[in-house]
Amino acid sequence: MYEVEFHDNADAEMREAAAYYEQQVSGLGYDFLDEIEEGLNRIREFPLLWSSYEGEYRRYFLKRFPYGLIYRVEAERIHIIAVAHIRREPSYWKERG
Repeated sequence: MYEVEFHDNADAEMREAAAYYEQQVSGLGYDFLDEIEEGLNRIREFPLLWSSYEGEYRRYFLKRFPYGLIYRVEAERIHIIAVAHIRREPSYWKERG
């Protein structure tokens, strides 16, 4: 199974979104993180299942929240490039490569 590694900015995006949701409704931030974990497990199991996005990247959409995990499959790991809100500027994360 693949190891997952987060870009520092992707990790910060995830934490900021979880904090925002937790401020809105108690427990919602944890629900967001649970859904991220579910997505990571699915990506680990089937890394090539989601279609290509912006060249070498792929994107997994969360079910309940308007976010996507943008990732690149490498030899022995999955590199999460962004935890991106789907309504945000679509290519802001490209410079992270």
